[in-house]
Amino acid sequence: SKLPLVFVFKCCPLSSCLGYASMVIVFFCNTYYIMVLAWGFYYLIKSFNATLPWSTCDNEWNTPSCMEFFHHQDCNNGSLANTTISGNMTCADLANARSPIIEFWENKVLNISSGLEETGEFNWELILCLMAVWVMVYFCVWKGVKSTGKIVYFTATFPYVVLIILLVRGVTLPGAYDGIMYYIKPDWSKLGEAQVWIDAGTQIFFSYAIGLGALTALGSYNRFNNDCYKDAFVLALINSGTSFFAGFVVFSILGFMAAEQGVDISQVAESGPGLAFIAYPMAVSLMPVAPLWAALFFFMLLLLGLDSQFVGVEGFVTGILDLFPGNNHHRYKREIAVAICCLLCFIIDLSMVTQGGMYVFQLFDYYSASGMTLLWQAFWECIVVAWVYGADRFMDDIARMIGYRPFPWMKWCWSFITPCVCMGIFLFHLVNYKPLTYNNVYVYPWWGEVIGWCLALSSMLCIPVSLLYKLFRAKGTFKERWAHLTNPVWGVHHLEYMAPDIKSLTSLSPGTDDNKVIIFESVM
Repeated sequence: SKLPLVFVFKCCPLSSCLGYASMVIVFFCNTYYIMVLAWGFYYLIKSFNATLPWSTCDNEWNTPSCMEFFHHQDCNNGSLANTTISGNMTCADLANARSPIIEFWENKVLNISSGLEETGEFNWELILCLMAVWVMVYFCVWKGVKSTGKIVYFTATFPYVVLIILLVRGVTLPGAYDGIMYYIKPDWSKLGEAQVWIDAGTQIFFSYAIGLGALTALGSYNRFNNDCYKDAFVLALINSGTSFFAGFVVFSILGFMAAEQGVDISQVAESGPGLAFIAYPMAVSLMPVAPLWAALFFFMLLLLGLDSQFVGVEGFVTGILDLFPGNNHHRYKREIAVAICCLLCFIIDLSMVTQGGMYVFQLFDYYSASGMTLLWQAFWECIVVAWVYGADRFMDDIARMIGYRPFPWMKWCWSFITPCVCMGIFLFHLVNYKPLTYNNVYVYPWWGEVIGWCLALSSMLCIPVSLLYKLFRAKGTFKERWAHLTNPVWGVHHLEYMAPDIKSLTSLSPGTDDNKVIIFESVM
């Protein structure tokens, strides 16, 4: 029987709020993450041109400071900074020149305004791209995991083909070796910086979707005896292995771009949207048959993003439907729920396709589903499982499912290592908190940060508020309330696996949850 996402913490009714917090986070993630797909789809369409629109400076969105080739070997000599090199341009002018890809990204795609307070006009091309992506997501998710699983066979495997093609092309480019060596040669001094540990920890949590509840929702469709322990290792190896392999593809291209521009690789290696929509498009514009490589890259980006979006939407819709199980199932109940979810997210996304949309997107990215909220969520999940429900009892449950006990160090991770790491990074994050900025230039207004913190606290406060509410609403002394709210609530489908002779109970009419607990205790 499928285990509902929201009620996954029935093992400790007091902590059912963790399910609601997960749903809030995954909803925000679904809302803003799809903008990356909309931008990727926009670039994919623009790739089908004989000349890539971001490779030249003769477009309507370009400014007088735009320059296609702004590197000159004579400018390596600092004494020539004010010397005229080409036409009326000096080395100082060349240093302040703007690349056509940056102007395409900021002036054409984003048409970015001066700040969050200036909403500006809608970008109708992006609205159409956003609508198209949401339609793709809807028709891939509306029938459930059976249809989605078949689609994922293609969307999850084809990017590997594209990565291999791009790697073969990348390593043949001049400067690729320097880029790869920059990638695999670590800078050990960075380990002394707290921010590096914060970024690494939060990225791992986000990459593995820890605390989002999406994997829990998908895993609930597995058979009871599915080896989830082995699946966890396989997922980790494939995820990290793919990221490591993709790094060779990216840095071979960045090495080529650095060699073409005559600058250090650190100056072209950007993070976040800048890597996908600035650095890589700039690199492919320098390659022969540029539209082909651009189309391959953005098609791969679209497929990878769709996979993540499928999981997020599926996890959220599953949780919503689990809240209203009922006996009166509408024939198109799931299709309607998916449509409402997609439409609601699309309406919110309209705020991100305006001239001030990037500032809204960054608010969602930095606060609503950031490492801070995920670390908080993961910490409490570990506390509930290891200390309230009991790590040993949880190990027994897994053994009952898969037929053997996991390594003992898993229990120590749940009980000590993971909670300490989560809370340590969380506190580091708070201590090193800095006001949100865009491009290290624009500082968000105070009310913008208030909105951001409201997004973050909307999920984080679910846990303490719901916990206090349940404790105050329960009857009896505090000890009795705690005992009642931390006592697992089992359903009949759980008892069928827990007791060897539980089949004799199937003739009994189902009672309340409390009766089920009593029946379980009497059998065991």
